[in-house]
Amino acid sequence: MTGTSAQRTSNKPYGAFAPVRNLTIAASVLFLLPGLATAEVRILAFGDSLTQGYGLPDGEGFVPQMEAWLHENGADDAVLVNGGVSGDTTAGGLSRIDWSLDDSVDGVIVALGGNDLLRGISVGTMRENLDGILSAIAERDLPVVLAGLPAPSNYGAEYQEEFRDLYPSLAEEYGATHYPSFIAAINQDNFRELMQGDGIHPNADGVSANVELMGPVVLDLVERARD
Repeated sequence: MTGTSAQRTSNKPYGAFAPVRNLTIAASVLFLLPGLATAEVRILAFGDSLTQGYGLPDGEGFVPQMEAWLHENGADDAVLVNGGVSGDTTAGGLSRIDWSLDDSVDGVIVALGGNDLLRGISVGTMRENLDGILSAIAERDLPVVLAGLPAPSNYGAEYQEEFRDLYPSLAEEYGATHYPSFIAAINQDNFRELMQGDGIHPNADGVSANVELMGPVVLDLVERARD
């Protein structure tokens, strides 16, 4: 349209087209810099090796697969930030949550506790650490999904019962969305098919299966983060 008009009025002075030219340049800049044209919704995935993508090639861990799922399901503006640290416990998460929550973060997925279980750390200690993490997020008024894990049976019935209450009670206290198990798609029937050889971390197919189950919950988090 602009090129046609310019051809019809080519006898007009150059200055007559300056406003149109400037608008065209501005539009081109916005097109080349999509971050300026469309705001991102940045979700911090805050966890351990299950979040970080241990043992998997780039693009096959939880963060890239979940981001791709969100884009395929209408959240083109969603960006997942990989805040997973292999081997991290709830104590490690507490020590780094403040500097992880920079001004760009719009929402948080908290998925910690697996390494605490491996080390036999008390549920009371885990509760204190997760409470501190959720408190730091609440201070910034950010929406959060708290992802739990299946209650273990190897530490006895009392520990199992205490652990079973850990995540839902904290989620209720802080108004977080409780997602019962970060590895919900994996069970006894598909364990060998969906796990890496170490028996601890999902393979790429296992991650994909978990993402399919958890995707709608994270999509809701993105929508709340936009508000």
